[in-house]
Amino acid sequence: MRVSLEHLTARDSTWTRSGHCVTHYNPVMVLAGDVGGTKTLLGLFENGPQRPAVRLTRSYETTAFSSFRDILDAFLRDVRPDGGIQAAAFGVAGPVVHDQAKLTNVGWHLVAPDIRTQLGTPQVRLLNDLDAMARSIEVLQPDEVLVLQEGTADPDASVGVIAAGTGLGQAYLHRRNGRLVPAPSEGGHSDFGARTDREMELVRMLRERFGRAEVEQVLSGPGLVNLYRLTHRGGECVVVDDVTGADAPARISRAGLGGRCQGCAEALRMFVSAYGAEAGNVALRGLTLGGVYIGGGIAPKILPAIQTGAFMQAFLDKAPMTDLLTRVPVKVILNPEAGLIGAATCATELGR
Repeated sequence: MRVSLEHLTARDSTWTRSGHCVTHYNPVMVLAGDVGGTKTLLGLFENGPQRPAVRLTRSYETTAFSSFRDILDAFLRDVRPDGGIQAAAFGVAGPVVHDQAKLTNVGWHLVAPDIRTQLGTPQVRLLNDLDAMARSIEVLQPDEVLVLQEGTADPDASVGVIAAGTGLGQAYLHRRNGRLVPAPSEGGHSDFGARTDREMELVRMLRERFGRAEVEQVLSGPGLVNLYRLTHRGGECVVVDDVTGADAPARISRAGLGGRCQGCAEALRMFVSAYGAEAGNVALRGLTLGGVYIGGGIAPKILPAIQTGAFMQAFLDKAPMTDLLTRVPVKVILNPEAGLIGAATCATELGR
């Protein structure tokens, strides 16, 4: 029987009494992380036939620690990985430049050489969090996505990813030699373009509050709070009386979905429409005829609002490019660990 050794690493060899050499193999053990402004996921993975196979994961509240190295120490004390870690990759919610990264919404500074020393392996890579999420696209299963528009995927075209959560991330995957290769972006910090009179009011409010209006100030958890501030100007909400807490975006979206607060419902409608419009912008900027994927923690929690049709209406409202955009598959990523899987995919390639 022929055995493929593509996903295995040699451990040692022994000789049997009959003179046959038997080589023992262990799967490559890698560490992956998804480091966000709200929570940090860490996991141990082994090589798998289709995608890295998870051994275990742990979730940590990011702001409960003073640094990423402290979280990493807690993880290593908790799991005590046998046999060491061959490689590691971490998706970080911020730009990565020259082996260093700063979390945009937390202020942490991650330095890859320091992490290599901490883990005892030279194979460590830092990725933008959307770069990491993008690496999961090719290995996601059909039940891990929800189709908003079937479209007609061009197998030779690029793919786009947009993800609203604590912040807003964007990334592209370009075709090179038959493979999708991620290209990170900080498009979430580009200027927000108003499409309606109501959104022009929003831009004026954001400029008064922040000095400029950027997309992330609309399409994120804090962005939903900003929309709430607009829709409740001059009035009180009997459902959401405090927007300073970390759970405010969730309370606003629940009140909007449940129809218990008209201002919250308007804020949610504006959010969904702006999200669809920006996803359409991603498709146009990257000519992503291979598809656009909607990631992040918010979309799966507000699916009823997204599926009303408002998201796709805004996505397609790009005359004279509407016909082109009808060809773009649009899918919501349902797996909350997509970024972790993508980081594990990168770590596995490093460890081979």
